[in-house]
Amino acid sequence: MPQADADAAPRYVFVYGTLRAGGSNDIRRFVPAPELVGEASIFGLLYDLGAYPGMVLGGPSRVRGEVYRIAPRVEAALDELEEVADDDSGEYIKREIAIAIAVAVGGCALPCLVYEIQPSRVVERAVIASGDWLDHLISRKKR
Repeated sequence: MPQADADAAPRYVFVYGTLRAGGSNDIRRFVPAPELVGEASIFGLLYDLGAYPGMVLGGPSRVRGEVYRIAPRVEAALDELEEVADDDSGEYIKREIAIAIAVAVGGCALPCLVYEIQPSRVVERAVIASGDWLDHLISRKKR
């Protein structure tokens, strides 16, 4: 790992769609390899955008995902993948929120990056009621 990555404070990201383990963009393929911290869920609405989902934060529903510790260059790669723009005009907006993580002993809240879809991109899109993208894919294949 380059010195800049080694010296940087740890960053965490909550992934809920194709970046989840087993997803088409599995986050574990990035270098240096992200470290799984645990599973989590956050308040939001998950939408089916076809090949991938988008989440809008807030509301009474929960979205299921995973939290990973990532290096700065992985964060930069994720920003590119999610088409994040400095002026928040990209496909996704990068947010940072506290997320409670279930761990073997006790629990903790970590400041996590979350990629929220631009709300205008989910107009007239179907909500994924389960809040779980991977389960939704399985049920779509059964239809």
